Amino acid sequence: MTEVDATPDLRFPEFEGNWKNYSLSKVAKITTGNTPSTSKKEYYNGEYFFVSPVDLNDARYVIRTQTTLTELGFNSGRKIRRGSTLFVSIGSTIGKVAQTVCEVVTNQQINALEANNLNSDDFIYSLLFKYGPKIKLLAGNQAVPILNKTDFSNLKFFFPELHEQQKIATFLITIDERIQLLRKNKIMLEEYKKGVTQQLFSQKIRFKDKNGNSFPDWKEKRLGEIGITFNGLTGKTKVDFGEGRPYVQYMQIFSNSKINTNEFGLVKIEENENQSKVQYGDVFFTTSSETPNEIGTASVMLEEVGDVYLNSFCFGFRPHSLTELVPEFSRHLFRSELFRREIIKLAQGSTRFNMSKVEFTKLRVLLPKEDEQIKIATFLSALDDSIESIRTEVNSSVEYKKGLLQKMFV
Repeated sequence: MTEVDATPDLRFPEFEGNWKNYSLSKVAKITTGNTPSTSKKEYYNGEYFFVSPVDLNDARYVIRTQTTLTELGFNSGRKIRRGSTLFVSIGSTIGKVAQTVCEVVTNQQINALEANNLNSDDFIYSLLFKYGPKIKLLAGNQAVPILNKTDFSNLKFFFPELHEQQKIATFLITIDERIQLLRKNKIMLEEYKKGVTQQLFSQKIRFKDKNGNSFPDWKEKRLGEIGITFNGLTGKTKVDFGEGRPYVQYMQIFSNSKINTNEFGLVKIEENENQSKVQYGDVFFTTSSETPNEIGTASVMLEEVGDVYLNSFCFGFRPHSLTELVPEFSRHLFRSELFRREIIKLAQGSTRFNMSKVEFTKLRVLLPKEDEQIKIATFLSALDDSIESIRTEVNSSVEYKKGLLQKMFV
């Protein structure tokens, strides 16, 4: 043990004195996992957790695993007790960290730390969560990054006495619980929106008009009847991007049902160039993707814009009438499961998938009258706003936690 003057910037008032520098092997028992024989079918598909890096996600705790073990398989592995910290030490996700909620077995990519009786498992988790990205750098740039057990065990960090560790850990657990609750609420709201969207577009539930009467029947329209398609940028090379006039980027379309006008890219456009400009009410579709399920992802321009262009990997659809196809309604129609099911059928390719604009214009959609479109759009957009609000809360809480980790640890 080497004593160094060390105290955190932010500390509970009842504690004082220096934190002390210890290697991980001094504060915890470290176990590298092992994989029970995969040739023995009787070892797998049981009720016991077998943890691999894929089971470590944004959550603090591992609450399920993709692979499970029978009692025979579990007994053939190296058991890790409940509450231990799991740290990925091999592979592309090196540095990921989580805690166990029950006794588990892990694969060989994971080192498990079981705190001794002078240290806290919860504190060790938070410590390694904070330093995981820096520890990852120690693995270098080899094809398969690896931090061997000896080097990992010898890593040194500053630790306070047990009672202070517990106080810090309890406080951070409260923040983690809030983050997880917010994430759970977001998932539940997203699932609710998905379900109600299906009900609305299949007309299993309908709105009433302002007098309490039923709206007229929906009319089937071919997309080619109600609008025209137009291409994105043409004749551009890599050197044309980075300055100039704004254009709608691929990821603006792929990642959101409405265009965020704060995220435009820039492209050089000469005065005599004949390039299509976008406008309010235009719907943009991705024409190329790595999987069929991502083809034809749509996003709508819901703001009035000046001279703005469209990237070359997408095409635009411009309705003839914004009362026949209300832009706010388009936002939800073209991302609905019913429409997505039809557009996915247009995907062509093997390693990279593309779709034809000609075939796109042959697709048919059911459209309600303008007033009902507005009611549906208003309802679904309110749900989107609530989901976005929760997402913002999650991000703020995550950033708040990062700030605390910087100040509460040495």
